[in-house]
Amino acid sequence: MSLEYTSSEMMSVTAARALENGMTCFVGIGLPSEAANLARLTHAPDVVLIYESGTLQTKPDILPLSIGDGELCESALTTVAVPEMFRYWLQGGKVDVGFLGTAQIDRFANLNTTLIGDYKAPKVRLPGGGGAPEIATNAGEVFITLKHSKRAFVKDVDFVTTLGFGRDGKGRDNVPNIGKGPTRVITDLCVMKPDPATNELVVVSLHPGVSREDVIDATGWEVRFAEQLASTPEPSDNELEILRELKARTERAHGGE
Repeated sequence: MSLEYTSSEMMSVTAARALENGMTCFVGIGLPSEAANLARLTHAPDVVLIYESGTLQTKPDILPLSIGDGELCESALTTVAVPEMFRYWLQGGKVDVGFLGTAQIDRFANLNTTLIGDYKAPKVRLPGGGGAPEIATNAGEVFITLKHSKRAFVKDVDFVTTLGFGRDGKGRDNVPNIGKGPTRVITDLCVMKPDPATNELVVVSLHPGVSREDVIDATGWEVRFAEQLASTPEPSDNELEILRELKARTERAHGGE
């Protein structure tokens, strides 16, 4: 009998599967880090994980609390200065994939991690861009993972911290030396990809047990579905067991046990 799984586990496994063995991946903290390390512990042992603090080919045993977590440095092949990380590795075109999370995303895959509400009088002040704007500009492509809700999936983000395809979907047109931008968005309900013609996000795959109505209800714009709508493959028992053990190890370590 296959293990039962949660929608969050479905999201992490699907996001992990997006990474291929041998890729060089610039990893964001949180859900992207969980997915990237799951990929490394399962089907992609030779994936090269890079974090913003300058840690190259890091192999953490537990998930880091932040980019400054000592676990990243201790388990890395080497650690370089942050300016070198961005200037030589990222701007030098040596990163295949940037794996990012966000607070808000809109229909053209622009990301907001700056503020909610009006710029001059925000309701909520968020952590800011960190390295995400540079990653989205210079990595070969960008994967985004976050939980699906109307609060997160808005028609237009309150502030464009990190460029997807701009306010009109044409923000990357005729711009030199820039990556492909977001190529997929992985949520706990579905997988979305930009429409080749307009760059608007379109649902290409529904997770098992999720209906179109579930996605429509959780999206802040009139979301479109691909004509050939796929069903996302379920997680394997092996993937679930490794993910759960990774999270349990992390909890024990951060809980001080």
